Amino acid sequence: MKKSIQSLVAVAAIAFSALTAHAQTAPKILVVDLAKLFDTHWKTLEQQAKLQADETKAQDQLAQITKDGNALVEQFKELDEQSKNPTATAEAKAKAQADAQKKYEEIQQKKGEQNSFIQNTRNTLQQRFQTFKTLMIEEITKSAVDIAKKKGATFLLDKSGPTLVGVSNVLYSDPSLDITEEVATELNKDKPAASATPAASTTAPAPAAGDSPKITVPGIK
Repeated sequence: MKKSIQSLVAVAAIAFSALTAHAQTAPKILVVDLAKLFDTHWKTLEQQAKLQADETKAQDQLAQITKDGNALVEQFKELDEQSKNPTATAEAKAKAQADAQKKYEEIQQKKGEQNSFIQNTRNTLQQRFQTFKTLMIEEITKSAVDIAKKKGATFLLDKSGPTLVGVSNVLYSDPSLDITEEVATELNKDKPAASATPAASTTAPAPAAGDSPKITVPGIK
């Protein structure tokens, strides 16, 4: 009987030790909203201000290209009318027609310049923003991980990203586990006093092909 009791005590002690060990190694999970941190970061807001300023300059350049193209169109129309003037000589009509053809070719070149400018500007602005975003997410993630480690976390989950079914990776978490504001405070420590603060946006502006002015020749596609 004594040996049986001792065996039971030993088993109980082992089980207790196992439970204690399990409790000590239980994972500590924290969550953070990386999208919110990125959208509201002062560097993101400054970058958006720069991109918007560059977009304005690009729109001015595009307007000038379009203006030049439309001037060519007016010249083409005049030459086209001259080539059809019944009172003009055959020689004058032929010259006007040849000049109109050259002008039309200039218009087509200007159209190509316009389209290339729109595409190149859009690609450049988007690439600049994407490069910036990649670097910023790395910086924000590092800060969040550092804070999570200091709090003894074994897991840090981003609750901003959608899954394949379009919902957040974290369906629920106790507010006390969210370190987003703490990370934001840490990130804002080096914010300049005069930092720009425009409205937050996560997409780079760019001239849209569908909304951009077009150079068109009346009666000719």
